[in-house]
Amino acid sequence: MTFEEQWNQFVDKCLHCRACDLADSRQHVVVWRGGIRAPLMILGEGPGADEDRLGKPFVGRSGKLLDLLLSSFGFEEKDYHICNIVKCRPPGNRVPTQEEAARCRSLLAEQLRLVRPSVYLLMGGTAYKYFTGSDLGITKVRGQWIETNGCYVLPTFHPAFVLRDPRNKTLLWQDFAAVRARLEELGFLPPLKV
Repeated sequence: MTFEEQWNQFVDKCLHCRACDLADSRQHVVVWRGGIRAPLMILGEGPGADEDRLGKPFVGRSGKLLDLLLSSFGFEEKDYHICNIVKCRPPGNRVPTQEEAARCRSLLAEQLRLVRPSVYLLMGGTAYKYFTGSDLGITKVRGQWIETNGCYVLPTFHPAFVLRDPRNKTLLWQDFAAVRARLEELGFLPPLKV
């Protein structure tokens, strides 16, 4: 089976998933955007209303800020793969439950195996908690690299948090600069021209 066939089979599995109750209220399953095989994976908690309506992650106000950061640091679409811990919108934009995240874990694991990123950027406390299994708050771990299985993981604030509290904008920009530098060190991106 070709990689393209494997990827299409994975997306189809996501689109037909009924593993938890989130399937009952969703408009769309939100799988990914960006490059399929990308060195950077940006991981959020779950789709919001705009994402559910359009079927793509990070397309609302948070997505606009994320896109601004990506373009400011010279990222092209092929350089990143954006997805979420859960692929269906929790009603009322609530945080996904532990059970919902667990039911979606096998799909996320398959996505990680196919994309094979070297750097992970965890957007917000929920993504950090469900990805690492740690209960530490995002303010305690934000900006601290974790090295595991030959990959680099950086927890940072969710863009929605920064939109609500712009005082943290500088920290989010610093984390994107750190991600860019790490990808340059690893040879995935050329030095950023200023």
